[in-house]
Amino acid sequence: MSIDLRNIDLKKSKQQGIEWHKSLSIDIRFRKKELSLKKKEDLYSELGILIGSGLDIKSSFLVLMEENKKEIRQFYQNVYDKLIKGVSLSDALRETGKISMYEYFTVQIGEETGNLYTVLNQLAQHFSQRIKQKRQLINTFSYPVLVIITAVVVVLFMMNFIVPMFEELFKRFNGELPTLTRIVIQTSEFISKYSWSMIVVVSAITTLILMVRKKDFYRKITSEFILRVPGIKTIVKKVYLAKFCQTFSLLNSSKIPVVTSIQLIQKIIGFYPFEKALAEIEKELVNGKLLHESFQMYSVFDAKIISLTKVGEEVNKLDDIYNNLSRQYSEEIQHKVSVLNTLLEPVLIIFIGFFVALILISMYLPMFQMSNTMY
Repeated sequence: MSIDLRNIDLKKSKQQGIEWHKSLSIDIRFRKKELSLKKKEDLYSELGILIGSGLDIKSSFLVLMEENKKEIRQFYQNVYDKLIKGVSLSDALRETGKISMYEYFTVQIGEETGNLYTVLNQLAQHFSQRIKQKRQLINTFSYPVLVIITAVVVVLFMMNFIVPMFEELFKRFNGELPTLTRIVIQTSEFISKYSWSMIVVVSAITTLILMVRKKDFYRKITSEFILRVPGIKTIVKKVYLAKFCQTFSLLNSSKIPVVTSIQLIQKIIGFYPFEKALAEIEKELVNGKLLHESFQMYSVFDAKIISLTKVGEEVNKLDDIYNNLSRQYSEEIQHKVSVLNTLLEPVLIIFIGFFVALILISMYLPMFQMSNTMY
């Protein structure tokens, strides 16, 4: 079942949005660290299997406590203790502080409609997809970052150990060194002299980044930079579009109001340009705009999602369309990451080779000059 945006009581949705926003704020302020994506996938997958096999919820958690490791067993024990006191599953999960409001509302809808088994399976698929998207994002950056770090380590090693050895050799001949050799030697001396200062500066910058990485101004700057990098920007945008579509599809199929769905996704999307756009879209929906009309105002939404959202609103099939869109985006991401890594590999190898060759040539140039002088 889908939701027709035209049939939503906007005033009611706005009031619900305000109430849920307060609830979200309280939840975020007091919530402990949430379960990892993998643990959430295991929770909903295993719980769905047990309930689907005929076990009641309490018995299912007893089984989960027996099967799982100590680190997660306490979480299951806490939920079980609340269940035997008569607390609903959604409230029991929420009170542990280990799940998001998005999961709470989804499980609550499943309980109220009698579709808990279906909702649990959808949540398991959702977090499985989230894990896949996270890995795709990591794969996009991990290889070039690893190669660049390797290049820096190799160059620093040569500057600190190899170049000084040649420098001592050159001092014995008292000859005029080539310009390139002098530059490399001076760079080596600078690095050796200020190495500890450089370490302190890098450590300070790293600490500063860790302190401000959740601040809006830093997230805005880094996200804008990422969205300007050729090749990377398309992949990153599609990763978050896939996440948006997959989450919205689940919320929409669970009959959660569209305005509330946008608000919940804004809290979990995790990328500043999307958060900012969704905050504005929420206001526009309350004021009567259709979803596809709101998307047109923001560059993070591509032509495909705008046109298909328009179709989905007309035929009242947003959940199905977004589910298919999520799958398409994921396939496109996988292909683009593969192509990018294939193209980057030779470029980065040449990048490393260039600096290593530059240092070696600068060290051997004086020897070539001396041999030419001798003959």
